[in-house]
Amino acid sequence: MSISSHLTELKRKHAALSEQVELAQRNPATDDLSIVELKKQKLRLKEEITRLAS
Repeated sequence: MSISSHLTELKRKHAALSEQVELAQRNPATDDLSIVELKKQKLRLKEEITRLAS
């Protein structure tokens, strides 16, 4: 897998996590711990994207 295709996949996953976080925050039944975990995953992906892009 080339770096550009890997970056594309990471960006796709990051966008999907963004959507999950948004939906979870709108749903009152979602506990805060789940939202925090999703945000941590999203941050890890963003850091990886930044690292690979530079």
